[in-house]
Amino acid sequence: MADSSFDVVSKIDRQEVDNALNQTVKEVGHRFDFRGTGASISWSGQKDIEIKANSEERANAVLDVFKEKIIRRGLSLKTLDAGEPKLSGKEYRLMVALKEGIDQDNAKKISKIIRDEGPRGVKAQIQGEELRVSSKKKDDLQEVIALLKGKDLDIALQFTNYR
Repeated sequence: MADSSFDVVSKIDRQEVDNALNQTVKEVGHRFDFRGTGASISWSGQKDIEIKANSEERANAVLDVFKEKIIRRGLSLKTLDAGEPKLSGKEYRLMVALKEGIDQDNAKKISKIIRDEGPRGVKAQIQGEELRVSSKKKDDLQEVIALLKGKDLDIALQFTNYR
């Protein structure tokens, strides 16, 4: 009998992030406390979001609104890597990077968790920016998924290609 397997990945649903960004733009445009502050949020390249405002507090307030929209869309805040607001001319700019993929350090950490705390007979292989977990029993794979969901890792994990 062939092994059952699934992949552990960290991907961003770009369409959902774009929807959250558009909702934030709408809310910033309508809210009274953002009037006249020059507050705005927009894409800056493929994986960065730029927030502009006339004060550090307003830039952080726009970031809070964006985080609220991200949560409401069912995405994890672990995908966001927000910097500090920096003064650029007369306005503050805050860059938010989107984190995608599992780097080697996190992949090794996850495979060590599976090896040490997971059921016997479960194998984890690092394949680029994802991790393939395989076992003879599907119940063991379910146990590994529950184990990883219970851990507080600094990246958002999804489980795909469950076979």
